[in-house]
Amino acid sequence: MRYVIMADGKGTRWGNYSGIPKHLIKIGDETLLERTVRLIKQTDESNEIVITSHDYRYEVEGAVRYEPKNNVLEIDRFTDELIDDGVVFLYGDTYYTDDSIKTIVESETDTILFFGNRKSIVAIKVENGEIFRCHVDKVRRLFLEGKINRCVGWQVYQSFEGLPFGDNIIADDYVVVEDSTRDFNAPEDLKDNIIL
Repeated sequence: MRYVIMADGKGTRWGNYSGIPKHLIKIGDETLLERTVRLIKQTDESNEIVITSHDYRYEVEGAVRYEPKNNVLEIDRFTDELIDDGVVFLYGDTYYTDDSIKTIVESETDTILFFGNRKSIVAIKVENGEIFRCHVDKVRRLFLEGKINRCVGWQVYQSFEGLPFGDNIIADDYVVVEDSTRDFNAPEDLKDNIIL
């Protein structure tokens, strides 16, 4: 299994708060990225971990940093050239607990499985890269044609499930990890977060 930690976002809502990118927030004595890499390694020893980022500061022991060839739209974070069978995409600005990583690693699917809560998708397990690529491409195309107003993980989930684009509705192929992850998108998320 290959784990791709997506960390090549623009961070516009974060705004370089406290002079650091959100992926380098310290939780105890390690950054969010270091924590995610450590938890993956503890749960799945025979793995490959890739951090997608153009920022040299995102070099983490136990992972390889990869600079995506294309990162224009938010959906491009899935790094087209890394989409394949047996890949787990994890959001680099998420605090994962041991339990959430264990759930992501151990959950099985024949196609695609999404993880998160009603607000955010925090990981996507892809066993069939061709199906995943098909839905990513469809969402990108619909967004560029002006038929949908966002193109992120939720729209890929909606496309995969045949749901209407719009509200975050949870149906099949979705594992809720409500209490075991925290997102960091804006400084308020850091200030309000009890895990720190």
